[in-house]
Amino acid sequence: MEVPVVDCDQVIRSDLEVARDIDSALRNVGFMAARNLGVSPERIMDVFSTAQSFFHLPVQAKQHCAYEAAMENFGYQGLGQESLDPSRPGDLKETFTMRNLLADRVTAERWPNVEFRQSVSAFYQDALSAAQRLQRLLALALDVPGDYFVKQHSGENITLRLLHYPTVTADTVNPEQMGAGAHTDYGMLTLLFQDAVGGLQVQSEDGAWHDVPPRPDAIVINSGDLLERWSNGRYRSTCHRVLPREQPAERYSIALFVDPDSDTVVEALPSCIEVGAGALYPPITAGEHVQAKIEATHRA
Repeated sequence: MEVPVVDCDQVIRSDLEVARDIDSALRNVGFMAARNLGVSPERIMDVFSTAQSFFHLPVQAKQHCAYEAAMENFGYQGLGQESLDPSRPGDLKETFTMRNLLADRVTAERWPNVEFRQSVSAFYQDALSAAQRLQRLLALALDVPGDYFVKQHSGENITLRLLHYPTVTADTVNPEQMGAGAHTDYGMLTLLFQDAVGGLQVQSEDGAWHDVPPRPDAIVINSGDLLERWSNGRYRSTCHRVLPREQPAERYSIALFVDPDSDTVVEALPSCIEVGAGALYPPITAGEHVQAKIEATHRA
């Protein structure tokens, strides 16, 4: 199973062409690699440098910014503190999570430093613009007003996450541990920026796992649980995982989770319900779904 590459270049392709390609990719795979979404290579390089500098700090310095509660969804978590697959031991990754990044929700001392905050904030703004373009293209594909999805994503639950997968050796970890356990994403869309080190895998419908090789010119996009509900199963919320780093190179990635505002009621769109058929899922509020998922993954 290959992840389709979708060129989103506004100069050479119409929105309708791009929307059709996105529709096909999310129907068939639930993942795509999107090119020309408008996030500059310089901005991406800067935020990866920021992530590397932070994760190389002493543990005590990182713990100064420790994650405190799933409801807040902000701060640093070390190795093993999250299990994206709750049936397995803690994931072999460390993270820095920032929900509703621009809303000034946490005090200044919770941040590593001013430069860190400036770097991630600038990147967040560019990545959010790319996400909003994708939302408008999906609105076109699903026959709803162009701002339908954008209006329901004010930023309340949109979350930026820096991830680091340090190298490990097979004799020091539980064989059941993963870099990131098998899971589906919770919200509408995820934008994933990868370094050159691989490890991401997606699961096909037959249960097999397939590598997603890093592409320096593309952002990996996948549909989440709530987009599957909105589209009445038309778009797949595909299970994926990250292998542990048992090779010499550590891995970094950066994810923007585009999740709706908490009071958004997610139910099947009329364009996605066939005549004579019904909705596959009952209505649910976005906050109810996302919060339950987050809380299930965090370990004491």
